[in-house]
Amino acid sequence: MTNPFVQPIVSNRPAGRPSPAVDDRDSVLFADCPELIGTPFAYAREEEIYGEGEDAEFVYRVVAGAVRTHKVLSDGRRLITGFHLPGDLFGFEQGESYRHTAEALSDTKVRIFRRRQIERVAAQRADVACHLWDMAANGLRSAQDHMLLLGRRSAHERVAAILLDVDTRLGGTGTFDLPMTRRDIADYLGLTIETVSRTFSLLEAERALVRSGARTVTLHRVRLRRMVED
Repeated sequence: MTNPFVQPIVSNRPAGRPSPAVDDRDSVLFADCPELIGTPFAYAREEEIYGEGEDAEFVYRVVAGAVRTHKVLSDGRRLITGFHLPGDLFGFEQGESYRHTAEALSDTKVRIFRRRQIERVAAQRADVACHLWDMAANGLRSAQDHMLLLGRRSAHERVAAILLDVDTRLGGTGTFDLPMTRRDIADYLGLTIETVSRTFSLLEAERALVRSGARTVTLHRVRLRRMVED
């Protein structure tokens, strides 16, 4: 990843460029914390933000677009470990290096924060430390939910659950553009792309969702929730 902190924010890559149109409300990591101001950056679709094993120097907040994190298993399979949508933080590691690779799912704008600076401020301010604790707790809960989804749910239930989750995180209107492809969904849910495609068709036949265009879906949330809860 091009490092915007140690050189002018100019990249030889096609993206990884400064973003001039990021809302000032997204400039700080936490509300009422002017000590933690991020640097705007932009990535093109499918561009790597950081790679597994690289030094975990920075923390990122999604301003617009979407990001996936993944690992490649020893047999070459890709396991997507998370999707990060506007407002989400990612890249905060316990160790000194990133455990996953992060890539932009679409043209994406982020704010980049220095990890060491966050840690210094947290040591001085209890409210920032509490925010970081909440982040860690939410991350643990998401990992537990993902494990349950993979281990105890049918394909129907898995796809219904991720659709409801994305809808909630994008504002809960019931209609949204899926930021990820079906292959991304398959690699996140531990399914084949054929199974995901077939499940979408079955959910549409059951009137649990309506598709319009390549990515836009409208959910019948009551029916989807019933599938997940039952």
